[in-house]
Amino acid sequence: MTDLYPFALLVFTSFFTLINPLGTMPIFMSMTASLSKQRRKQTAKKATLVAFFTIIAFAFSGQILFKFFGISVNSFRIVGGVIFFAMGWDMLQARLGSIKHTDDEQKIDAYVDDISITPLAIPMICGPGAITNAIILMEDATDISQKAVLISTIAFILFLTYIILVGASKITEKIGVTGNKVMMRLMGLIVMVIAVEFFFSGLKPIILEILNG
Repeated sequence: MTDLYPFALLVFTSFFTLINPLGTMPIFMSMTASLSKQRRKQTAKKATLVAFFTIIAFAFSGQILFKFFGISVNSFRIVGGVIFFAMGWDMLQARLGSIKHTDDEQKIDAYVDDISITPLAIPMICGPGAITNAIILMEDATDISQKAVLISTIAFILFLTYIILVGASKITEKIGVTGNKVMMRLMGLIVMVIAVEFFFSGLKPIILEILNG
């Protein structure tokens, strides 16, 4: 039983750092700025649930899937970088969320579904780092109790992420329309920088492997 505490601490600290809900919060605020409070909660809930089930799925079958399809984590990073860059560019142009000003519920539903899965759940919350960490820690979990600790700790962190994202709604309401537009452009720049880091952190090992091969 005493071995579970260090393992739980390792799981919590590593996943909280990799998921980084505080880093996701400003992007969530920018992308949901004009949505109603209920819609923002709906988006946060769906994003965290999708991220949870994705992490768990990779934890149990990640190695098999990666080997079967011949996918590497570095390739995942490159794709994540491309998605991030496209998203950052739209944020920089303040184009994100134009659909939110419509009264068409179907269009709003489609927008919520779209952003809650990509980019919020994947790759913002559930990125290459979190997926890789889940695969490694699941292999390190030698018994049922450790696996249970791993799953419950991931669930707890994503619940915290949901609380943080919902809390961000209050900040969005206070800074107003102009503040949200300024924040969206600033976050667009930051997301594009993150995208470049993602892209080249995935590309560099692949190039080195080709050169050394």
